Amino acid sequence: MNNIPNYIFEILNLLEKNHFKAYIIGGAVRDFLLQKESKDWDLATNATPDEIQNIFPDSVYENTFGTVGIKIRLEEETKIVEVTTFRKDSLYEDNRRPKSVEYVNSLDDDVKRRDFTVNAMAMNHNLEITDLINGKNDLESKLIRTVGNPQERFSEDALRLLRAIRFATELNFDIESETWKAIQNLAPSLSTISQERIRDEFVKIIMTKDAMKGIQLLESSGLLQYIIPELREGINVTQNGHHIYDVWEHLLRTMDYACYNNWSLDIRIAGLLHDIAKPRTKEGEGKYSTFHNHEIVGASMSYEILNRLRFPKKFAGRISKLVRYHMFYYDTEDVTESSVRKLVYNVGTENIKDLIKLRECDRIGSGTPKARPYRLRHFEYMAEKVITDPINLSMLKINGDILIKDLKFKPGPTIGAILNVLLAEIIENPSLNNIDYLYKRARELEKENLSELKKQSLEIIKQTNFEQDLKIKQKYHV
Repeated sequence: MNNIPNYIFEILNLLEKNHFKAYIIGGAVRDFLLQKESKDWDLATNATPDEIQNIFPDSVYENTFGTVGIKIRLEEETKIVEVTTFRKDSLYEDNRRPKSVEYVNSLDDDVKRRDFTVNAMAMNHNLEITDLINGKNDLESKLIRTVGNPQERFSEDALRLLRAIRFATELNFDIESETWKAIQNLAPSLSTISQERIRDEFVKIIMTKDAMKGIQLLESSGLLQYIIPELREGINVTQNGHHIYDVWEHLLRTMDYACYNNWSLDIRIAGLLHDIAKPRTKEGEGKYSTFHNHEIVGASMSYEILNRLRFPKKFAGRISKLVRYHMFYYDTEDVTESSVRKLVYNVGTENIKDLIKLRECDRIGSGTPKARPYRLRHFEYMAEKVITDPINLSMLKINGDILIKDLKFKPGPTIGAILNVLLAEIIENPSLNNIDYLYKRARELEKENLSELKKQSLEIIKQTNFEQDLKIKQKYHV
């Protein structure tokens, strides 16, 4: 399988025509040998950054580590191919970058600074492999091994501890024994790495087919406590009669089902975190133990975890919402369209499909053989049926401007409270979403005080009582 783009060969050939050595290096060579598609193409050469830029005028060089970005303009996009001068690194002072670099003419010196043997092979334009550190043997043996002394490699950049787990998970490889011992010994140094860098590697682990193995490796290596220590609280925490696994294994199996279906990062993360608060809310033991309000506490914990890992706030809010509502009750005999609309209102129309998928994951993660029982399929039908009903303020046939202009209401918070009460009533009965009723009801509500209006809207939409949620979070110090 040769999936190497033509523009890569063009760069290699042009460097060689100018009497320089040039190689594809790193993960792309590994993927080539594994007959896997590669998305990242890194090149190495003995040409200096200035010499590279002379050959490729349309390039950028904005760092001190010898990496030049060559612009490749394709029909659909512009790509940047990174070409780095052979180099030796000086001492690493911050567990991340060398203090300085020295350009060298030897590929051998350049290879010795790289992280793992399977990522340190080079290939020229004739597809000839240069393997100076037995990377091919480790590739065939399915081993992740550092280049040289593992203590030194991990001390240079502590993120390599996490990368070792990621590669072992992605490739389904084992980690060589001395490399594994070094990971366990140096695990605390991961705390020196920025949350953003940890997050990016963690996401790559979660997005693998076997993320469950990745999380297990993070735990057994000692790294998990520096990423999401809250997950460890579920180890050996038994559950009630509805579950056959402890909380830890249940969370991993729930996520694993999302991986099996190749579902989005959102569902995988929500699956991993959905019962994160069970250890903190557990009361009693055995089949009658309870976890009251764990979804409420868990929503807050999930948001804090993702915020700590510097996920975008919108993403953290979405996951928190899925966790908050993953326990939604549904029975075909006594659940009405109105109650489904209330749930859709609270969880968001854009999240309802993922909430259903999360329920499927939760069921399989609990040991239940059937992911989509009749009741869940019926709920999906009902959700699709009501999703076009008026379930948010933008769908009301009245708004603040109309209240001010046509009904002469005074601008202020009372208008928002009135609209929320109207929405709550429309969710209960969509046929009321007409101008005559809304005008009449708005005039009636204008006579009420602000606190009473807020109380009315919460009384109608009982799915979420934010004041009650707050009290529960305070009880568990979240």
